[in-house]
Amino acid sequence: MYNNKRTAVIIAAAGLGKRVGASVPKQYLKIGGEHVITKTIKAFEHLDAIDYIFIVTNKDYMDFCKEIVESSNIKKVDAIVAGGKERQDSVFNALQVVNQRRPGVSYVLIHDAARPFVNEDVIMNVLRATEEKGAAVACVAMTNSVRKAGASQGQSESVDRDDYFNVQTPQGFRKSILIESYEKAYDDSYRGTDDASIVERAGYEIAMVDGDYGNIKITTKEDLPPENRIGTGFDVHRLVEGRKLILGGVEIPWEKGLLGHSDADVLLHAVMDALLGAAGFGDIGHYFPDTDERYRGVSSMKLLEKVKELLDESYYRVANVDVTVICQQPKVAPYIEQMRQNIAEILDVDENRINVKGTTTEGLGFTGSGEGIAAQSVASIYR
Repeated sequence: MYNNKRTAVIIAAAGLGKRVGASVPKQYLKIGGEHVITKTIKAFEHLDAIDYIFIVTNKDYMDFCKEIVESSNIKKVDAIVAGGKERQDSVFNALQVVNQRRPGVSYVLIHDAARPFVNEDVIMNVLRATEEKGAAVACVAMTNSVRKAGASQGQSESVDRDDYFNVQTPQGFRKSILIESYEKAYDDSYRGTDDASIVERAGYEIAMVDGDYGNIKITTKEDLPPENRIGTGFDVHRLVEGRKLILGGVEIPWEKGLLGHSDADVLLHAVMDALLGAAGFGDIGHYFPDTDERYRGVSSMKLLEKVKELLDESYYRVANVDVTVICQQPKVAPYIEQMRQNIAEILDVDENRINVKGTTTEGLGFTGSGEGIAAQSVASIYR
């Protein structure tokens, strides 16, 4: 609660973010192992001045959004609302739900889900100005020179950049003003570029407050912060009769094979766990549980392809993989080159970024006695 009045936040997350080029909307990509939308929500969740959070998202992602909210232990999300055809429609859908569910709300902040780096100062600047003026937006001064296109093709003229500002979110409004402005826009068939333009057209002044240059909107993949990450993987499988021995996607002639739900390729399992660990995505048991019949007997090469797809969704590329197979027998040296080729092809990297080696335990332990084979891996990824 802020000065004894309640505030709701609408997180606009209904866009498909096609300019990023990912297989999921940009707000559902991960940064540092956490979904973009989660980071955005948390920026408001911990503030005492914020009472309710409403998320408006594409109808196809409502269940996914709900799962994210529940798994992140977020408490202030009051409703997840289906979006409309355009952003204006989506925000209005959410605004109507706010008014229905929480009629006592006085102020509404609207924030882009794809701005996960908004800080407390910016949020509170907007809320204070909203209380005082009725409508406020976060803005930052333009840092580049600005030119205006002329009437004739190819002509332009310089303009004073001090007169222009880049508009950010959140944008804040008294709820009554926002509802009135939206209803007028729809009555007049007006489509605004943002919420402030809709309110301004209805005759209200918009206060400008200090935004933050770090409060960027993720629009293209270049907006995602660069990252270098490292993960480790370890796996063990028992050797048994009647099974093929598959290592690194290569079938090795041997009297025993590895026991497992899939083809039990212990080498690739260690590689996958290292890659998933580097990205903060959990482990292979989460994605390919041994209780799922879809993965019974499946080639681990196919599973590695799926891991690569997960990395692609968050724009991670593989820098290198180093994996060690630990067994007394058989000797893996004759097959290492093919293993490297297999892994490099699936991960879409040069073969020199993949290293495979074998070692023994000098007859010690379960690997030394021939009871099983282990593998450990280190992987580095980057964006």
